[in-house]
Amino acid sequence: MQERKTLGLAAVTGSYVLWGFLTIFWSLLAQVNSVYILAHRVIWSLVFMGLYLVLARRWGEVKGAFRSRKTMLNCLLCGVLITVNWGMYIYAVNSGHVLQASLGYFIEPVVVALVGVVAFREKPTPAETFTFLCAVGGILFLTLRTGTFPTLALLVAVPFAVYGGFKKNVPLTAQTSLFVETLWVTPVALAFSFWWQSGHGGLAGVLGGASFWLLPACGVVTSVPLLLFNRGVKEIPYYVAGILMYINPTLQFLVGLLYFHEALDVNQFIAFCIIWVGLAVTMVDRIRRLRQEKRDFQASLRKE
Repeated sequence: MQERKTLGLAAVTGSYVLWGFLTIFWSLLAQVNSVYILAHRVIWSLVFMGLYLVLARRWGEVKGAFRSRKTMLNCLLCGVLITVNWGMYIYAVNSGHVLQASLGYFIEPVVVALVGVVAFREKPTPAETFTFLCAVGGILFLTLRTGTFPTLALLVAVPFAVYGGFKKNVPLTAQTSLFVETLWVTPVALAFSFWWQSGHGGLAGVLGGASFWLLPACGVVTSVPLLLFNRGVKEIPYYVAGILMYINPTLQFLVGLLYFHEALDVNQFIAFCIIWVGLAVTMVDRIRRLRQEKRDFQASLRKE
């Protein structure tokens, strides 16, 4: 049991680390149109997940998904939302806004909580409410001080948060769901890909030599972290996965600052600090609650 938890922790941590460094991979394709990259991310994710489902002998799950109109509609909506999230993230990286992307992923858990309150009538704890107010405060501070609303950060955060809400209504495994979601948007991705190539001298005119293989790799770098996450999250408490979630935007922030040498002005730094304070309060509260639950459980065992 302990070995499974250790492997689960390693898998989830690995997924967040891979997501955190994904910015470097997309920068290798900086000379290519962002929408074209997005199209290939969709296409090759479909191919990779299709192969995975065949090798894992789970193709029956896909056939079952097609029997439910509600499931297919939810997968369509999820496909559109995750495509927007992927596209905004790729654009943010390749247009030199890695820090904006990392801000989006710091904000995203807060938007998820807001979706839970509005759509599912969930009740946040006082610490989670404080975290939400800190996130709003950070955004307002940045907007008022710079005169620019962090639109790109929110376009990264909001679609993914809403995507997670729709996923609650999809009775499929994450692997099957991702395959069906990408299947819905693949026709559009293929159409754009062919159109773009025809105007730029074919595929060789877009990418030449060894860099061509970066396009099929889009499916691998998209799917592998997801498979690791879904494998590991089953073996560890979900609150641990929630705390580890901040590895991803923290690494994105450091990559943007140290690898891409993006300028971090005082206003951005203060906004990040306001949001970090809020996140720290929720993390400490979650750990405190878990320890209390553990003590209560041990006390109940002693009484028996």
